[in-house]
Amino acid sequence: MTGAEWLCIGMLVAFFGLLMLGVPVALTLGTVGFTFGFLGFGMGLFNLLPARIYGVVANYQWLAIPLFVFMGVMLEKSRLADDLLDVVGHLAGGLRGGMALGIIGVGVLMGATTGIVGATVITLGLLTLPTLLRRGYDPGIACGAICASGTLGQIIPPSLILILLSDILQLSVGTLFAAAVIPGLLLAAIYCTYIVIVGMVWPEKVPPIPRAERDAVSRRQLWVRFFKVVVPPVMLVLSVLGSIIAGVAAPTEAASMGALGSILVTGFAGRMSFRVLRETCQTTAKITAMMMFILISAQIFSLAFRGLKGEDLISAMFEFLPGGLAADIWFLMLLIFILGFFIEWIEISYIAVPLFLPVFVSQGVDLVWLAMLICVNLQTSFLTPPFGWALFFLRGVAPPEITTRHIYTGVVPFILMQVLGVVLVYFFPQLALWLPKTIGW
Repeated sequence: MTGAEWLCIGMLVAFFGLLMLGVPVALTLGTVGFTFGFLGFGMGLFNLLPARIYGVVANYQWLAIPLFVFMGVMLEKSRLADDLLDVVGHLAGGLRGGMALGIIGVGVLMGATTGIVGATVITLGLLTLPTLLRRGYDPGIACGAICASGTLGQIIPPSLILILLSDILQLSVGTLFAAAVIPGLLLAAIYCTYIVIVGMVWPEKVPPIPRAERDAVSRRQLWVRFFKVVVPPVMLVLSVLGSIIAGVAAPTEAASMGALGSILVTGFAGRMSFRVLRETCQTTAKITAMMMFILISAQIFSLAFRGLKGEDLISAMFEFLPGGLAADIWFLMLLIFILGFFIEWIEISYIAVPLFLPVFVSQGVDLVWLAMLICVNLQTSFLTPPFGWALFFLRGVAPPEITTRHIYTGVVPFILMQVLGVVLVYFFPQLALWLPKTIGW
């Protein structure tokens, strides 16, 4: 092996080592990139760096990040999710597992409006977990449904994962948004099917809401609240995503519509205040700064790794895999799944995908299909112990009677369902490709 190849291996080892020590991903990317780039080429390689960084900060599509984040945080800070969950829960509460089905439905809506896993899991945990336990739900099923529903925002557009992958894979954001609709809804449908089966086989684990409690709210009151609380966020999502998918507006333009629409929806619900607006702007600034810092640091790492011919090393590694293209794809899926036990989706996106991308490009893989496989697989990173963030979020707001064991065992069936989602998208590529091709993306 050449000295450059040893430096590439050293980069990867140092990167994982610093992550395991708890160093933030942006600092890890920048530190490792600068150190090994300097060892390999001195300061010469980094003459290209200013142009790479300028290309990031001047990229028009990144305006979509703060705008979509603003839309999500506004709806989260205004506490619209509280009423949304109550209404949907009552509408579905007469069924066995109806409250769990309602939680999944709210997870879909909140995923499409907020896209923030922590906010969704915490909201669902605070509002529903004590109620589910009081109504006799199995603690594991209740915890699993809340955690899994909260992660749907990472695939249902508009999603930050999709925006970042569009940059890594050099694809249109609108194309990925369109491609993610059916896989995202497929995951939600699989969750719902599981809850219905549990209700049929073990009805005592997911009992319906008592009739007396349902009758306390009249149908007229329920439907009035439905049109006031549920319909506006749904219309906001449809207008934003519909304008992108239909080609009426670019993602950045649609994101600005979404940000303005979230203000109007919050005002319509009577939840707008200066405090809500201030907290929304502050949170949006923090999240956006974090994302941009990671994007800029990733340029440093990528420049050094490519300069040291790391892509050639990765391609040579894939040549040892038997089974051709299928084996290459499943190796990537397995690697992403295993990495999900230890690190977050952002790190995974900027480690595994850029490293292996040239291999798949050279073999003519449809990158839109590959992106959807990656997105569905990345859902598991939020649920897999020991570092699944959805588990930590729920643990922080769970009642004392809920143990860590309840949470960990409760998410196992949902992890398996997410793996099933990956398998279905792999064997039926049209789940991801049909909608983009139908609308001509």
